Amino acid sequence: MLVSEREKLLEVRNLKKYFPVKGGLLQRTIGQVKAVDDVSFDIYKGETLGIVGESGSGKSTLGRTILRLLDPTEGDIIFQGDNISTLANRKMRPYRKDMQMVFQDPFASLNPRMSVGEIIEEPMVVQNLLTKAERKEKVIDLLEKVGLTSEARTKYPHEFSGGQRQRIGIARALTMNPKFIIGDEPVSALDVSVQSQVLNLMEDLQDEFNLTYLFIAHDLGVVKHISDRVGVMYLGKMAEIGPKTKIYNNPLHPYTQALLSAVPVPNVERKREKIKLQGELPSPSNPPQGCVFHTRCPEAHERCRVEIPELVHQGEEQYVACHLYTKEQ
Repeated sequence: MLVSEREKLLEVRNLKKYFPVKGGLLQRTIGQVKAVDDVSFDIYKGETLGIVGESGSGKSTLGRTILRLLDPTEGDIIFQGDNISTLANRKMRPYRKDMQMVFQDPFASLNPRMSVGEIIEEPMVVQNLLTKAERKEKVIDLLEKVGLTSEARTKYPHEFSGGQRQRIGIARALTMNPKFIIGDEPVSALDVSVQSQVLNLMEDLQDEFNLTYLFIAHDLGVVKHISDRVGVMYLGKMAEIGPKTKIYNNPLHPYTQALLSAVPVPNVERKREKIKLQGELPSPSNPPQGCVFHTRCPEAHERCRVEIPELVHQGEEQYVACHLYTKEQ
């Protein structure tokens, strides 16, 4: 769906999440893993922002930090005008109703000792909402909305397929009538034939419940299907962000160009030259100086090795962090 009202739901400003590296007999901090390093972007009401990148680029850590499942090292997370980046757990509780997550592995994220009805009902019990009869009615309604029968309520997660378990996870995320849902690679563990069904379900629910999504994935085809805008991450930083059509039809960052060159093209007459990146993804505990991509970039020059590029506007809401598009100081 397209964004009709450009009203910000979430603002992320200079967000950082570092994990300490311990070493020695006394287990002192000897370094830091810079999982998310100075990331800024906005998400507007009713849209889907897709986040893509290689494994280790910081996508999942970004999502968990935004939801405050992880505490940020620095930066601001502003949700509906309120800065939630430093709130204590007790003060975060009212916001958790509006912010939910659908996890990558539907089996690991569901308690095997609880029935499906108990799993979906649990958030309402924790928040002390509705009577027992009303909660049962809502559970049945949510199961039907995600394409399952009311009989599923009495069964357990191991009795369902992967796609069905992910539908249960989506139903649980919808229990509190959230405004914002983060999908952390929600279809990557599913068969290809099931992926499109779950994606279509998420799109239908977005329209019905007026949801806003942050959709994390490494599959560029999946992200293209569901997103309005796309952000590309590399080694904890945002390399490029913009409307889906701009990112896929006119990628500016050399890393985005390399990612898209690896996507198969269904038209056999339309050949696309594959860009092969040299070397391996550097360690986030010891990222390169300057532009973090310069060690693998075919366009790298001396400035890239010493100066970190800023995310600069390149028209039509497309932003790129590359010295090919920034002026010399």
